[in-house]
Amino acid sequence: MKPRPAFADDLAATLREAFALLARGVADRHSPFHTPTLATIGRDGAPRARTLVLRGFDPAARQLRLHSDARSAKLAEALADPRAALHVYDPRAQVQLRLEGRLSIHREDALADAAWAASRPSSRMCYAIEAAPGTPVASPPPAPRDPDAGRPHFAVLMLRFHRLEWLWLDAAGHRRALFTFDPDSATWLVP
Repeated sequence: MKPRPAFADDLAATLREAFALLARGVADRHSPFHTPTLATIGRDGAPRARTLVLRGFDPAARQLRLHSDARSAKLAEALADPRAALHVYDPRAQVQLRLEGRLSIHREDALADAAWAASRPSSRMCYAIEAAPGTPVASPPPAPRDPDAGRPHFAVLMLRFHRLEWLWLDAAGHRRALFTFDPDSATWLVP
């Protein structure tokens, strides 16, 4: 039987592990943490969820960086109400994270310029399609040819989270913890 990890019984170690999983999600495209689900509040008040790619994580600022087409519904939703939640689950590690925070949008600033410059051409192609995401069409549009044509449609979403909930499933005893920030607090929860 392998020993239980430090995070099983130590809140500080649990938070360090959560942050390490988020950092791994940025660096490793095969990590389940690379593609979290972002939920926003729709213009009609209903929840809206979609999968995005985790592009950056700043643990000191508690900020996650995601990219989006500026014409997408999620941008309009974030402008109307910046509250958002992010969910990710790793079935191998049996860890679920739920984060809550506020989104900020960056389009024509240094942050967006740097993110665009660091993006691969194949990623830039996602923003080069002429019609906005979700536009009804009679047939699928042709693939774009110029990756740089998408820069006007590119946006960076920064999620600064103030709440992180951890759930680890283990046959020897599940662990659930809640971390809040501003002010900082940490507590175990019943799984």
